[in-house]
Amino acid sequence: MINEVLIREGLAKERRYEPTTEFNDYFSILEKKARQERRGIWSDPSAYKEDNVNQKVIYLAGGCFWGVERYFQLLGKGVLDTETGYANGQVENPSYQQVCSGTTGFAETVRLTYDANELPLTQIMAHFFRIVDPTTRDRQGNDVGTQYRPGVYYEDKEDFDTICDYIDFRRKDYQRPLVVEVLPLQNFYRAEDYHQDYLEKQPSGYCHVQLALAAEALRSEELPGDFHEPVNSGTTLPPDLFERGGNEGGTGGKTAAAAVYTRPDDEEIRRRLDDLQYRVTQENETERPFDNAYDACYEPGIYVDIVSGEPLFSSRDKYDAGCGWPAFTRPIAKGLIEYREDTSLWRRRVEVRSVIADSHLGHIFADGPAAAGGQRYCINSAALRFIPLADMEREGYGDWIPDVTP
Repeated sequence: MINEVLIREGLAKERRYEPTTEFNDYFSILEKKARQERRGIWSDPSAYKEDNVNQKVIYLAGGCFWGVERYFQLLGKGVLDTETGYANGQVENPSYQQVCSGTTGFAETVRLTYDANELPLTQIMAHFFRIVDPTTRDRQGNDVGTQYRPGVYYEDKEDFDTICDYIDFRRKDYQRPLVVEVLPLQNFYRAEDYHQDYLEKQPSGYCHVQLALAAEALRSEELPGDFHEPVNSGTTLPPDLFERGGNEGGTGGKTAAAAVYTRPDDEEIRRRLDDLQYRVTQENETERPFDNAYDACYEPGIYVDIVSGEPLFSSRDKYDAGCGWPAFTRPIAKGLIEYREDTSLWRRRVEVRSVIADSHLGHIFADGPAAAGGQRYCINSAALRFIPLADMEREGYGDWIPDVTP
């Protein structure tokens, strides 16, 4: 204002400057470069991961989902989000009342979104084992029903091996079989709003989980190192220790003694078997639970050795132990199984092998149905060939039909 008065009165000289666009041009150049390099607001949001987060999802069923969700919320580090819901059932958009009826097949489940860089899946499994009883099939705490079964459901196929390896690692810690479901996720429906963050909103609400454990660091014994489960075949044990009653040779016993079952040479075995069958029967490995041919097979028939064809088990003695492998209460007849001490996996177990082919079959445990003798033959599907009842005569097992039919 003062300058204008001075210029108007002739007391100051007016000076004019040429306009410049250099400053605006600089920002135009920056904008053009950012667009070309797809940075900032011109970047691809789907390719942008804040702080290099390795976001993954796993679904955990461990009884009432209120406690499971709250435990992982309190865990904090590596947990990105939790959501309660219903997994792997047979109807669409179930209500809580429908799930509690036990007729829908759903399990109360927590959808856990996590940063695998901060919280690896192995550590999630370790925390999961802290808060569930992995030996109880349809009960956790005071809650009873199929919707309370323990399970881990995955979307990424690569997670399957990690989950199963951890469960295998923990088997040594339990006398009873582990019955944790490990299955691909079929479906998941978000639970009603009042179930979300329930114990955060109602701290005094019911909870079967010891939430204080979330503040405790994982112990070394809860985490596997370089884990492998080789079977250490040792001293042969007397069959009478295990075959105490039941089928005295079976009606097919005479045929079994007379029939010619032989072990082929190693080259022929390698040619006949696929990779898994060879590793299980010849290298004493163990197949994955739940992901095998005969775990859920209950068709009438006979199970024979995949290598030699020698009879081993009857469908009549097969039952659902919930362990993820075929389970039998006894062999189809005495004298068909060899029993050996196995000191692998940091505990003493009893390995079972076929007598003629010397195939590794699995193990025997003293936790089977008491009414059937209390034994559980836990067998790898990869060691077996199943012959349906309708085909037994044609396949040369006709004399064993009475041992298969009720």
